[in-house]
Amino acid sequence: MYTLGPIAAAINLLSAVLAALTELLTPLTGALAAGLAVVGLTVAVRLLLLPLGVAQVRAEKQRARIAPELAEISERHGKDPERMVAEQRRVYAEAGTSPLAGCLPGLVQIPLVIALYGLFVGAGPGEEPLLAHTFGGVELGSTLVGGIEGLLVSPVFAALLLLLALVAWAHRRYVVLPMTKAGPAQPPVLGMLSYMPFMTVVIAAFVPLAAGIYLFASTTWALAEKVALRRILPD
Repeated sequence: MYTLGPIAAAINLLSAVLAALTELLTPLTGALAAGLAVVGLTVAVRLLLLPLGVAQVRAEKQRARIAPELAEISERHGKDPERMVAEQRRVYAEAGTSPLAGCLPGLVQIPLVIALYGLFVGAGPGEEPLLAHTFGGVELGSTLVGGIEGLLVSPVFAALLLLLALVAWAHRRYVVLPMTKAGPAQPPVLGMLSYMPFMTVVIAAFVPLAAGIYLFASTTWALAEKVALRRILPD
């Protein structure tokens, strides 16, 4: 996947930007430069994707606005699927949206996110010198699983996992749960899916430290962006 033309080209471009950021930050932050460069590059990419985030939240608000009418249609025409679908399409058309409106912006950003993650796990074409740098005395290419002895002398992985867990809790509390409470009662399986943000903690235990730092920066930005846009954009 990481050797595909567009994704490989994106990884090479991101790698060059990351190297420049590391060189720029080294005189100011010393051994922390490479790790902070990961954060800086992640934030820069998320800023580029901000218009897509705005589109997602707007679509989310549109769906919430017509949700009561859709629920009423489902209850009224539940025994006539064709009529129900036709009425729901009418409601979406009148609202100027569609069931896929919130999904498309997310799909558009997937290739760039794949390239960014590929860079930080060293899966891109050629060598990734980033992973040879250290952050807090731990190589960015090292992993918690397979090198757990390092946890005894460095708190880096412990701190990272704790921060990721805090961000996952906040994401579930302030982003996921408000969406489920706003709609009809959810089945138990969907309720369990609200804990999906905590998967970042599990992933960070198996991937290189550079990818873990990326996950923390990206999920923190996503949380702040979602909460802020929900408050700023009109209902």
